[in-house]
Amino acid sequence: MDVIDRKILAALQEDGRLTVTELAARVGLSVSPCHRRLRELERSGAIRGYRAVVDAAAVGLTFEAVVFATLRQADHDTISTFEQAAADIPYILQVQRLFGDPDYLLRIVSADLAAFQRLYDDKLSSLPGVQRLTSTLVMKHVVTDRPLPA
Repeated sequence: MDVIDRKILAALQEDGRLTVTELAARVGLSVSPCHRRLRELERSGAIRGYRAVVDAAAVGLTFEAVVFATLRQADHDTISTFEQAAADIPYILQVQRLFGDPDYLLRIVSADLAAFQRLYDDKLSSLPGVQRLTSTLVMKHVVTDRPLPA
């Protein structure tokens, strides 16, 4: 990965809808070499995909919580079943396995506090292998969806 590849990644993180022609102009390449580099970045996995960034509040998901989960034990089966069950809940936007205690951080959205409480009682509290859940509510987003440094 060289300086041009990093410029391509930076430009696409800023605006993923750029045409190859627009991208080439921004990074100072002609279209064909830019297109080859772009395809190689996609093929190598440096670019995992393209998507729209949707505003949660605009679609009625105005409540967010961070939940820390501590598992009863850390054996392979417990970890695997917990991770699969958590991945199957669409209101969980992120699941991150942590070193130390707690074992996991879950970022969760819902319509409101009542919807979060139902999700907590019906789904989160019954996740396999969970010993303890600790929740905190998100007051404000300061940095969100920041592009990776180039």
